Amino acid sequence: RTRPERVAADKGYSSRKIRAYLRRRGIKSAIPERLDQINGRLSRGESLCHLDRAAYRRRNLVERCFNKLKQNKALATRYDKRARHYQAMVALACLRLWLP
Repeated sequence: RTRPERVAADKGYSSRKIRAYLRRRGIKSAIPERLDQINGRLSRGESLCHLDRAAYRRRNLVERCFNKLKQNKALATRYDKRARHYQAMVALACLRLWLP
């Protein structure tokens, strides 16, 4: 596939433009709404957006994994300028996470 089946993002990406773009492309979204958007929908008499909580929880799992990888200083600051060197550092950081 050239496009994802679903996009999971935090509240910072909750906007009408982003949701409309995803709908046009046929991509489902798992983006919670901000409180001001919820209040605006309720005042206009619209229904609230459905949030797939299971997909949003999986997003949190990925975010925690990135956080653990970024604890490696060479990855966080990207000392290696060549892509293959950086990819090797990512592989080493993953090995350090998976090995006891």
